[in-house]
Amino acid sequence: MTPATANDDASSLARDFDLRHLNPAFHADPYPVYHALRRYEPIKRMPDGSVFLTRFRDVQAVYRDPKTFSSDKTVEFRPKYGDSPLYAHHTTSLVFNDPPRHTRVRKLIAGALTARAIAAMEPGLVRLVDSLLDAAARRGRIDLIGEFASAIPVEIIGNLLDVPHDERAPLRDWSLAILGALEPSLSDAQFARGNRAVDEFVDYLRGLVARRRREPGDPQHDVLTRLIQGEGPGEQLSEAELLQNCIFILNAGHETTTNLIGNGLVTLTEWPAQRDALLREPALIGTAVEECLRFESSNQLGNRMTTVDAEIGGVALARGTPVTLCIGAANRDPEQFPDPDRFDIRRDPNRHLAFGFGIHQCAGLSLARLEARIAIGRFVQRFPAYRLDGEPTRGGRVRFRGFAAVPIALEP
Repeated sequence: MTPATANDDASSLARDFDLRHLNPAFHADPYPVYHALRRYEPIKRMPDGSVFLTRFRDVQAVYRDPKTFSSDKTVEFRPKYGDSPLYAHHTTSLVFNDPPRHTRVRKLIAGALTARAIAAMEPGLVRLVDSLLDAAARRGRIDLIGEFASAIPVEIIGNLLDVPHDERAPLRDWSLAILGALEPSLSDAQFARGNRAVDEFVDYLRGLVARRRREPGDPQHDVLTRLIQGEGPGEQLSEAELLQNCIFILNAGHETTTNLIGNGLVTLTEWPAQRDALLREPALIGTAVEECLRFESSNQLGNRMTTVDAEIGGVALARGTPVTLCIGAANRDPEQFPDPDRFDIRRDPNRHLAFGFGIHQCAGLSLARLEARIAIGRFVQRFPAYRLDGEPTRGGRVRFRGFAAVPIALEP
């Protein structure tokens, strides 16, 4: 292919891009499209009037200005969800709200995720990971997602809310259904499944909250007790805020961490020299996790809406314009990351946007990093010759990038 032909192909990718109409090739590898957009249409006007941002500097600029670029979705989500349980959930949860509601809920959650509290979780996390690895060793193979990556955050977040172990089985399916309904295009089946999951989740949580009101836990460690008690008289959450943010915590801490662990271990099979380096130098696990976060960001998209007439990257945006932040593209921007399509576990600096930026930066980022360091680091050391044993199955989603299943053969 000549350079001119390659340029024509790239410009066509950018010109024809429509987030609501994507082909299977995009789900498998969106990065050529992201590169084309960044080069030819970095502020891409979509058919629905929204704009799609792919440059690191533009995405970060939006994160820096939450007053101009609002996270509140009460207007934007109404056409998509109508008067449904999904609408009630997503417009009440922490991530889709602005201050002061956002500040109040985030403060309650962050108070239980202090450095000391997270450090105290490490011994139990190591025991959990080692027990999963022991079970895998006995079988000689593993579904990396269903039997490892997804099992870890379900336990950790379940512990944070002190959900009884024998009641955790439905959590993953509820989470997948609710987060799946955030996709740019939504089928009737996805819509129905998401609404059913919200209803079932709320019904379950009402009972859990009633039990916790009768027998409060330690608010220093039990996030549910903290949310119930609030910051003092007059600072309690409403019942709807309480229930919907419990759902948010279980969902946010689950799917993205599952994807981080799964994506990281699969990526290491594709870059054997990097895996060998991690085997030789286990202390590299910290920077390796950061590179996993950048290279295959678990959460690929964010959304904002302009509250006033604004400008981004020299382009004027009218008040009420929906803005899609492409985190996955920003984290492969060559202006910010030299040789961005190279996976380099020693990359430094590595100021990626996988956890967002500013007031909406992920409240659980330290916990997610700990889970990934323990899970990926111990997996690689325990099974240094692990390999794909068949074709991985993609999750089939754009916003949350990960796998549904990854067959792995294990060799001690």
